Amino acid sequence: MTSLTPFVGGAGRVEPTARGARLVIEPQAGYSVAQLDDTVRRPRSQFRHRPPFQAHVRARASRSDPVGTLGFGLWNDPFAVSLGQAGAMRKLPASPQALWFFYGSPPNDMAYATPGVAAGWKAASLRSPRLPAALVVAGGAGLMAAGLLRRLQAWLVAWALSRVQAAEAEIEADLADWHSYELDWRDGAAEFRVDGELMLRAEQPPEPPLGFVLWIDNQYAVISRTRGIRFGLLPTTEPQWLEVADLHFSNVGQR
Repeated sequence: MTSLTPFVGGAGRVEPTARGARLVIEPQAGYSVAQLDDTVRRPRSQFRHRPPFQAHVRARASRSDPVGTLGFGLWNDPFAVSLGQAGAMRKLPASPQALWFFYGSPPNDMAYATPGVAAGWKAASLRSPRLPAALVVAGGAGLMAAGLLRRLQAWLVAWALSRVQAAEAEIEADLADWHSYELDWRDGAAEFRVDGELMLRAEQPPEPPLGFVLWIDNQYAVISRTRGIRFGLLPTTEPQWLEVADLHFSNVGQR
């Protein structure tokens, strides 16, 4: 995993293992995250991955129902505004794009597709219209301001989600057990497999380039057509971790 850079916050840490890494968050009052990615110090235009792209990883979590979110796959790091932290590249907000295996415990509610998977373990593809950063910032501020009028906020979320192409499928594999996960991204389609079984074929994947990320944290997000938008932190009472092994990419577009 030499191409991935650790990022930790709060009581998070990244521990190397014989065949990969363990991402750990300890209980604490505030936000904790443990993450590995290949987006640090890179503008989005220089993210490494574009089709044809394949990724394989074996993974397990500390429990079947961890608190917060975790996952791995491709995204465009849409909400990062890095202001020189550890020399990181500054990025303005962008419309979110993702191809990943994603877990969110209740009260997480991020079902982008119709039908979608609001919470739990899922394979997901999200393609949003590419918009200028200023418009993304203004739109996000407007949605948050509308929080005082929950019905209006929910209507605005429903309108925004009607403009995205998304596909999601629930994964029944137990997070606490070792499983093999594969992502195959081609021009015009992406396929997600667990232990060799096809979970999802997305016909409208995001546009490249994207970066690779693995993470675990203790936050939640609600971005719902009926509930509007909310963000927050979830208390944890024991250490939680995501362990990955045998990660490899093929057909990687080097930049």
